Amino acid sequence: MQELLQYIFSGLTNGAIYAVIALGFSILYGATRLINFAHGEFVMLGALGLITLWQGLKIPLAIALVLAVLGVALIGFLFERLAIRTVSRPEPIVLIIITVGASIFLRGVGMLVWGKDAHSAPAFFSFAPIDVMGAKLLAQSIWILVVVVALTFALHAFFKKTLVGKAMTAASISKKAAWLTGIPYEWMILLAFVLSTATGAVAGVIITPITMCSYDMGTLLGLKGFCSAMLGGLGSLWGALAGGIVLGVLESLGAGFLSSGYKDAIAFGLLLAILYIRPSGIFGAKDLHRF
Repeated sequence: MQELLQYIFSGLTNGAIYAVIALGFSILYGATRLINFAHGEFVMLGALGLITLWQGLKIPLAIALVLAVLGVALIGFLFERLAIRTVSRPEPIVLIIITVGASIFLRGVGMLVWGKDAHSAPAFFSFAPIDVMGAKLLAQSIWILVVVVALTFALHAFFKKTLVGKAMTAASISKKAAWLTGIPYEWMILLAFVLSTATGAVAGVIITPITMCSYDMGTLLGLKGFCSAMLGGLGSLWGALAGGIVLGVLESLGAGFLSSGYKDAIAFGLLLAILYIRPSGIFGAKDLHRF
């Protein structure tokens, strides 16, 4: 039981991080029907940006957290304005190729700025681990779970309760209808990019105390987040949360009871299975239509 609980605790921590990354995919897809394959690099920028601000420039942690997220959101703003908005023929495949190119570009920038060495940061909290039937639950893990759940509730309230959030949802349903009702469609797209990249930065800053961070960390994290979003239902906030937790726990159990070599294979095997059995994901609509 102790061993099982320890694997579950580890899986919940990793799954929460995957869930935050999946939230970014779902926000952007829900508003634009676009999948940003550079999303993992925004996670990387958030993590290394926090380390630079906090450990390098000695800025207080709370301020460094806010600056790191805002800085990445600004990069997302520039990405949409300079790389996405300027496309003359914004077809889905063209935009996806642009995001792949942006991923390569940002990874190269990360290597030039931070080098090829891995970087780390100390734990945010110095509290002793909580003992649960012999298994240890770190304070950092609890904080990550709280942040993820709070972020999901906040985004849900934003899209369901605020006028701007409802406008974003309406714009995603019909561009023409949005213009007819006075909704600035292009600004809704821009806001979706900013929210998505800021969410990726949140994933980056919460991961810094529990793993080594490097310029190429975003590739695998982005793919795991995409798997989580597909598992839960791309475009669904609660699906992203559920998909991330399920993926993290299954990965941890597979690595613990089978072999650590199967950890990544489990994620992509699960993605293939969900695409074959239920392409819409756990919380997605059952019937898919092409227009």
